[in-house]
Amino acid sequence: MNATQDLSFITLIANASVIVQLVMALLLAVSLMSWTYIIRKMFAISSANRQTEEFERSFWSGGDLNTLLQDAAANRRHGGKTGALERIFEAGMNEFTKVKTANASRGQSDTSQMVDGARRAMRAAYQREMDALELHLAFLASVGSVSPYVGLFGTVWGIMNAFRGLANVQQATLAAVAPGIAEALVATAIGLFAAIPAVVAYNRYSHDIDRIAIRFESFIEEFSNILQRQAR
Repeated sequence: MNATQDLSFITLIANASVIVQLVMALLLAVSLMSWTYIIRKMFAISSANRQTEEFERSFWSGGDLNTLLQDAAANRRHGGKTGALERIFEAGMNEFTKVKTANASRGQSDTSQMVDGARRAMRAAYQREMDALELHLAFLASVGSVSPYVGLFGTVWGIMNAFRGLANVQQATLAAVAPGIAEALVATAIGLFAAIPAVVAYNRYSHDIDRIAIRFESFIEEFSNILQRQAR
Protein backbone atom coordinates (compact mmCIF):
# COMPACT_ATOMS: atom_id res chain seq x y z
CA MET A 1 0.00 0.00 0.00
CA ASN A 2 1.56 3.31 -1.03
CA ALA A 3 1.68 6.51 0.99
CA THR A 4 -1.24 8.08 -0.87
CA GLN A 5 -3.46 5.11 -0.06
CA ASP A 6 -2.29 5.05 3.57
CA LEU A 7 -3.24 8.70 4.04
CA SER A 8 -6.49 8.68 2.08
CA PHE A 9 -9.49 10.11 3.90
CA ILE A 10 -11.41 6.81 4.18
CA THR A 11 -8.31 4.93 5.32
CA LEU A 12 -7.56 7.51 8.00
CA ILE A 13 -11.07 7.18 9.40
CA ALA A 14 -10.94 3.37 9.27
CA ASN A 15 -7.57 3.25 11.05
CA ALA A 16 -8.44 5.79 13.73
CA SER A 17 -8.88 4.71 17.35
CA VAL A 18 -12.34 3.80 18.63
CA ILE A 19 -12.72 7.05 20.59
CA VAL A 20 -11.81 9.17 17.57
CA GLN A 21 -14.16 7.16 15.36
CA LEU A 22 -16.99 7.73 17.86
CA VAL A 23 -16.26 11.46 17.83
CA MET A 24 -16.32 11.48 14.02
CA ALA A 25 -19.58 9.51 13.94
CA LEU A 26 -21.17 11.91 16.44
CA LEU A 27 -20.07 14.94 14.43
CA LEU A 28 -21.34 13.44 11.17
CA ALA A 29 -24.72 12.68 12.77
CA VAL A 30 -24.93 16.21 14.17
CA SER A 31 -23.97 17.64 10.79
CA LEU A 32 -26.71 15.61 9.08
CA MET A 33 -29.31 16.84 11.59
CA SER A 34 -28.03 20.38 11.19
CA TRP A 35 -28.42 20.29 7.40
CA THR A 36 -31.92 18.84 7.82
CA TYR A 37 -32.94 21.76 10.04
CA ILE A 38 -31.18 24.27 7.79
CA ILE A 39 -33.16 23.14 4.73
CA ARG A 40 -36.46 22.91 6.62
CA LYS A 41 -35.97 26.35 8.16
CA MET A 42 -35.14 27.83 4.77
CA PHE A 43 -38.49 26.68 3.37
CA ALA A 44 -40.35 27.74 6.54
CA ILE A 45 -38.98 31.29 6.47
CA SER A 46 -39.54 31.61 2.72
CA SER A 47 -43.14 30.43 3.17
CA ALA A 48 -43.70 32.84 6.08
CA ASN A 49 -42.44 35.79 4.04
CA ARG A 50 -44.60 34.87 1.05
CA GLN A 51 -47.76 34.34 3.11
CA THR A 52 -47.16 37.57 5.03
CA GLU A 53 -46.85 39.56 1.83
CA GLU A 54 -50.02 37.98 0.40
CA PHE A 55 -52.06 38.75 3.51
CA GLU A 56 -50.73 42.30 3.77
CA ARG A 57 -51.80 42.94 0.18
CA SER A 58 -55.30 41.64 0.96
CA PHE A 59 -55.52 43.54 4.24
CA TRP A 60 -54.36 46.92 2.93
CA SER A 61 -56.40 46.66 -0.26
CA GLY A 62 -59.32 48.17 1.65
CA GLY A 63 -61.45 45.04 1.99
CA ASP A 64 -63.95 44.50 4.79
CA LEU A 65 -62.40 43.15 8.01
CA ASN A 66 -65.27 40.74 8.62
CA THR A 67 -64.82 39.33 5.12
CA LEU A 68 -61.12 38.79 5.78
CA LEU A 69 -61.98 37.08 9.06
CA GLN A 70 -64.47 34.77 7.36
CA ASP A 71 -61.93 33.91 4.65
CA ALA A 72 -59.29 33.10 7.26
CA ALA A 73 -61.71 30.91 9.22
CA ALA A 74 -62.82 29.15 6.04
CA ASN A 75 -59.22 28.42 5.02
CA ARG A 76 -58.48 26.96 8.43
CA ARG A 77 -61.63 24.81 8.49
CA HIS A 78 -60.97 23.36 5.04
CA GLY A 79 -57.34 22.56 5.78
CA GLY A 80 -55.93 25.41 3.73
CA LYS A 81 -52.60 26.97 4.54
CA THR A 82 -53.01 30.13 6.57
CA GLY A 83 -50.04 32.39 7.16
CA ALA A 84 -48.72 33.47 10.55
CA LEU A 85 -49.89 37.06 10.10
CA GLU A 86 -53.32 35.87 9.06
CA ARG A 87 -53.59 33.81 12.25
CA ILE A 88 -52.53 36.84 14.32
CA PHE A 89 -55.21 38.92 12.60
CA GLU A 90 -57.80 36.21 13.19
CA ALA A 91 -56.97 35.99 16.90
CA GLY A 92 -57.25 39.76 17.35
CA MET A 93 -60.41 40.16 15.29
CA ASN A 94 -62.15 37.25 17.02
CA GLU A 95 -61.38 38.68 20.45
CA PHE A 96 -62.47 42.16 19.38
CA THR A 97 -65.77 40.85 18.03
CA LYS A 98 -66.35 38.72 21.14
CA VAL A 99 -65.76 41.60 23.57
CA LYS A 100 -67.77 44.02 21.43
CA THR A 101 -70.74 41.64 21.37
CA ALA A 102 -70.51 41.07 25.13
CA ASN A 103 -70.39 44.80 25.81
CA ALA A 104 -73.34 45.43 23.49
CA SER A 105 -75.44 42.84 25.32
CA ARG A 106 -74.71 44.63 28.62
CA GLY A 107 -75.29 48.05 27.11
CA GLN A 108 -71.64 49.06 27.58
CA SER A 109 -69.19 50.66 25.18
CA ASP A 110 -65.70 50.39 26.66
CA THR A 111 -63.34 51.15 23.76
CA SER A 112 -60.13 50.47 25.68
CA GLN A 113 -61.39 47.09 26.88
CA MET A 114 -62.15 45.94 23.34
CA VAL A 115 -58.83 47.12 21.90
CA ASP A 116 -56.75 45.84 24.83
CA GLY A 117 -58.38 42.43 24.59
CA ALA A 118 -57.66 42.24 20.86
CA ARG A 119 -54.06 43.36 21.41
CA ARG A 120 -53.49 40.72 24.09
CA ALA A 121 -54.93 38.02 21.83
CA MET A 122 -52.68 39.13 18.97
CA ARG A 123 -49.65 39.19 21.27
CA ALA A 124 -50.36 35.64 22.41
CA ALA A 125 -50.73 34.50 18.78
CA TYR A 126 -47.55 36.42 17.90
CA GLN A 127 -45.57 34.55 20.57
CA ARG A 128 -46.82 31.19 19.28
CA GLU A 129 -45.85 32.06 15.72
CA MET A 130 -42.40 33.30 16.76
CA ASP A 131 -41.80 30.14 18.80
CA ALA A 132 -42.61 28.07 15.71
CA LEU A 133 -40.29 30.15 13.51
CA GLU A 134 -37.43 29.99 16.04
CA LEU A 135 -37.73 26.21 16.46
CA HIS A 136 -34.33 24.43 16.10
CA LEU A 137 -32.37 27.72 15.97
CA ALA A 138 -30.92 26.91 19.40
CA PHE A 139 -29.74 23.55 18.04
CA LEU A 140 -27.91 25.27 15.16
CA ALA A 141 -26.30 27.70 17.62
CA SER A 142 -25.16 24.79 19.81
CA VAL A 143 -23.73 22.90 16.83
CA GLY A 144 -21.87 25.98 15.65
CA SER A 145 -20.31 26.64 19.06
CA VAL A 146 -19.64 23.10 20.33
CA SER A 147 -18.68 21.07 17.23
CA PRO A 148 -15.14 22.53 16.85
CA TYR A 149 -14.37 21.63 20.47
CA VAL A 150 -15.73 18.11 20.06
CA GLY A 151 -13.54 17.72 16.96
CA LEU A 152 -10.60 19.15 18.91
CA PHE A 153 -11.16 16.57 21.63
CA GLY A 154 -10.92 13.81 19.00
CA THR A 155 -7.76 15.40 17.61
CA VAL A 156 -6.09 15.66 21.03
CA TRP A 157 -6.99 12.06 21.83
CA GLY A 158 -5.65 10.85 18.48
CA ILE A 159 -2.38 12.77 18.84
CA MET A 160 -1.94 11.35 22.35
CA ASN A 161 -2.31 7.84 20.95
CA ALA A 162 0.12 8.64 18.11
CA PHE A 163 2.85 9.78 20.52
CA ARG A 164 2.17 6.93 22.93
CA GLY A 165 2.77 4.57 20.01
CA LEU A 166 6.25 6.06 19.55
CA ALA A 167 7.27 4.62 22.92
CA ASN A 168 7.33 1.15 21.35
CA VAL A 169 9.37 2.25 18.34
CA GLN A 170 13.14 2.07 18.41
CA GLN A 171 13.61 4.99 16.02
CA ALA A 172 11.06 7.81 15.98
CA THR A 173 10.54 9.24 12.50
CA LEU A 174 8.01 11.54 10.91
CA ALA A 175 6.74 8.65 8.80
CA ALA A 176 5.92 6.72 11.96
CA VAL A 177 3.90 9.49 13.60
CA ALA A 178 2.36 11.14 10.51
CA PRO A 179 -0.52 8.66 9.99
CA GLY A 180 -1.65 8.95 13.62
CA ILE A 181 -1.58 12.75 13.54
CA ALA A 182 -3.41 12.81 10.20
CA GLU A 183 -6.12 10.52 11.62
CA ALA A 184 -6.52 12.86 14.57
CA LEU A 185 -6.76 16.00 12.44
CA VAL A 186 -9.64 14.49 10.48
CA ALA A 187 -11.78 14.89 13.62
CA THR A 188 -11.10 18.64 13.68
CA ALA A 189 -11.91 18.90 9.98
CA ILE A 190 -15.25 17.14 10.48
CA GLY A 191 -15.98 19.38 13.47
CA LEU A 192 -15.44 22.48 11.34
CA PHE A 193 -17.53 20.93 8.56
CA ALA A 194 -20.41 20.61 11.02
CA ALA A 195 -19.92 24.00 12.69
CA ILE A 196 -19.45 26.43 9.79
CA PRO A 197 -22.79 25.84 7.98
CA ALA A 198 -24.63 25.87 11.31
CA VAL A 199 -23.14 29.24 12.30
CA VAL A 200 -23.85 30.79 8.90
CA ALA A 201 -27.42 29.47 8.87
CA TYR A 202 -28.07 30.58 12.46
CA ASN A 203 -26.91 34.14 11.79
CA ARG A 204 -28.86 34.37 8.54
CA TYR A 205 -32.08 32.88 9.88
CA SER A 206 -31.93 34.95 13.08
CA HIS A 207 -31.74 38.08 10.94
CA ASP A 208 -34.63 36.95 8.72
CA ILE A 209 -36.80 36.04 11.71
CA ASP A 210 -36.09 39.39 13.36
CA ARG A 211 -37.30 41.14 10.22
CA ILE A 212 -40.48 39.03 10.19
CA ALA A 213 -41.03 39.81 13.88
CA ILE A 214 -40.79 43.54 13.15
CA ARG A 215 -43.42 43.18 10.41
CA PHE A 216 -45.72 41.30 12.80
CA GLU A 217 -45.29 43.87 15.58
CA SER A 218 -45.91 46.76 13.18
CA PHE A 219 -49.08 45.07 11.95
CA ILE A 220 -50.32 44.53 15.51
CA GLU A 221 -49.92 48.21 16.32
CA GLU A 222 -51.49 49.39 13.06
CA PHE A 223 -54.39 46.96 13.36
CA SER A 224 -54.94 48.02 16.98
CA ASN A 225 -55.31 51.62 15.79
CA ILE A 226 -57.86 50.51 13.20
CA LEU A 227 -59.84 48.59 15.83
CA GLN A 228 -59.74 51.58 18.15
CA ARG A 229 -61.28 53.77 15.45
CA GLN A 230 -63.93 51.13 14.75
CA ALA A 231 -64.75 50.77 18.45
CA ARG A 232 -65.59 54.45 18.62
